[in-house]
Amino acid sequence: MKNNFIEYCLNKKGAIKDYPSGPDPLAIKIAGKIFALFYEEKGYLILKCDPVIAENLREQHEDVRPGYHMNKQHWNTIILESSLPESDIFEMIDHSYDLVVKSLPKNIRESI
Repeated sequence: MKNNFIEYCLNKKGAIKDYPSGPDPLAIKIAGKIFALFYEEKGYLILKCDPVIAENLREQHEDVRPGYHMNKQHWNTIILESSLPESDIFEMIDHSYDLVVKSLPKNIRESI
């Protein structure tokens, strides 16, 4: 299942993978900004999220928690071996990617 999510992230326009601190975590970036972190050994996926949506997701799903080693307001940790449907996780990935792209300068957004 994890490989489906990594592949999905890497199919996003302009996405690249990086290993900023060794083999774990795998960071997926757009224009140098992280939108997904995969902690393979822990089975976590960390995604950027609007703070209001992040809080709602945490209240609705026990497998969505505040971002591990990230700003707890803007990042969620998703337990990959959980009861969450893959389609929900794909939507969360889309949301994270869109948030990061929107934060990029206009000239970079247009070049992606």
